[in-house]
Amino acid sequence: MDFELRQAREKLEREQRERMQRAKAKAERDRRAKAEAARRREALEASHRERRLDAARAQEEADQKMEEVMQLGKGVSFSHMFEALRYDGPGDKIKLPPSSFKELSDEGALDKGPMYFRLSKVRDTVPGAAMEQDAEATCCGVLEFTAREGSAELPPHVWNNLFRSDTPEVPLIEVNYISLPKGTYAKLKPEGAGFSDLPNHRAVLETALRNHATLSENDTIVVNYGRLQYKLKVLELKPASSVSVLETDVEVDIEGSYSVLDNEEDQHMLVPLVIGNIESSVVEEGKFRYYKFSVEENLSEKVASGRANIEVKIDTDVSGGDTDIYVSRHPLVFPTQHRHEWSSHEMGSKVLILKPRDATLVSGVYSIGVYGFKGTSKYQLSVAIKDVSSQRIGEYASASGSVGVDSVLCRNCKRHIASRSARLHEAYCMRHNVACLHDGCGVVLRKEEAADHVHCNKCGQAYQQREMEKHMKVFHEPLQCPCGVVLEKEDMVQHQSSTCPLRLIVCRFCGDTVHAGGEPADVRDRLRNMSEHESICGSRTAPCDSCGRSVMLKEMDIHLIAVHQKS
Repeated sequence: MDFELRQAREKLEREQRERMQRAKAKAERDRRAKAEAARRREALEASHRERRLDAARAQEEADQKMEEVMQLGKGVSFSHMFEALRYDGPGDKIKLPPSSFKELSDEGALDKGPMYFRLSKVRDTVPGAAMEQDAEATCCGVLEFTAREGSAELPPHVWNNLFRSDTPEVPLIEVNYISLPKGTYAKLKPEGAGFSDLPNHRAVLETALRNHATLSENDTIVVNYGRLQYKLKVLELKPASSVSVLETDVEVDIEGSYSVLDNEEDQHMLVPLVIGNIESSVVEEGKFRYYKFSVEENLSEKVASGRANIEVKIDTDVSGGDTDIYVSRHPLVFPTQHRHEWSSHEMGSKVLILKPRDATLVSGVYSIGVYGFKGTSKYQLSVAIKDVSSQRIGEYASASGSVGVDSVLCRNCKRHIASRSARLHEAYCMRHNVACLHDGCGVVLRKEEAADHVHCNKCGQAYQQREMEKHMKVFHEPLQCPCGVVLEKEDMVQHQSSTCPLRLIVCRFCGDTVHAGGEPADVRDRLRNMSEHESICGSRTAPCDSCGRSVMLKEMDIHLIAVHQKS
């Protein structure tokens, strides 16, 4: 009986212990579940708080950006991301898609005058990437709204200033409409030497800026002068770092250029040359070395009267190569094989005497181009003003004397010889001398020198045999002008100085150095010897100073004579 009671009690105690353990385990599970639920609830609330804060920050940034866009655009909000494409064109005016025109029109941008935009490069191409606001940005105008949707077309000036380092595979840019103040001051600095040597270089710069609507600090401007290019960096602008240059007068300050690069011979720069001094240098084949010298007024009177000559002398070491020399008077700054006023193509050392066609245009600045015709040539260059002697070089003293009565004409050399020595002279002359039989030549040569005396079969000029190869290459090798015409040298010089549409002229109406263009369409303009550019430029109107009527510039002189009887 006791045994059964003891088993029953042990069983009861065991069951009580199990119930207590199960209760403790359940309580622990409930506690853990409540703690996990609380943790999840706190995490969810924290996530919601973070999302609300992110949304608030994003909204604040968007509002701030919109406020900045509205402030920059003076009430016009236009900010879009486009794929950048390149097109060839002058200036800084971009092309936008037609949808941009509608949006800008709806914003009222067309009523605020010229439209300007700030372009910034997108730093990354992944979604949500930030824009690079300061390092790679520039300003521009707009040319037209013909680009395809989703893209903006940039001219070389804008492209090179925006993508200075490298171009990404998919170049993305952000375009913002902004309002720019009119510029009052600009400080520029050429990146290479030679720009300040251009005649009236400020007018050349003004012509280049006519294709621009804006200027931004740290931008680089490319100025074209004929086939040459000069780069100028914008250092400082007033009254802002980006300004408008439309319909405003900007004071331009041009600083000295940066240090000359190592390869000076590849640059178009003028080395100052003092009259009377000797300049030594080396020129490679096919390249130029340029110099400049000035003739003052006191010396110009002496040269104009014929009492002195301007002599350019070059001594060349013929063992290494050969040179040619070309000289021009400003405004032709860099003389070439086809554009020059004086030239010499003799082999070896040479002296070139400059005789200006107009005696009143002696003083001024002259440019000398030393061209490496063959090999690498060492040379010494000098310019001197030398008095003209009473007897010219190569002039015989007896040339001015009268022919004697008792003289006879030598049948070989065609000179008058005294009768008493005629037989002796003629025998000696026939034995040692021979006359050139070329039509129009007749020069008398020593027989041992006759084989070296040849005539060009094209122009008939006489040269030594060793000079004929150079003569044929320089004067008779066909040359192609950039305008497409193929001519020989003499005709090319005439073509590029008078009829080439790409020749540079100073417009009589705008004063700029520009390409002349072809013949004008108007017959009256051709009779006035106007170029195509002058015909178009002269079609602009200006008010008459006497009556105030708007008259075309090219008709102003006729108007003054016909209407106001002014000569």
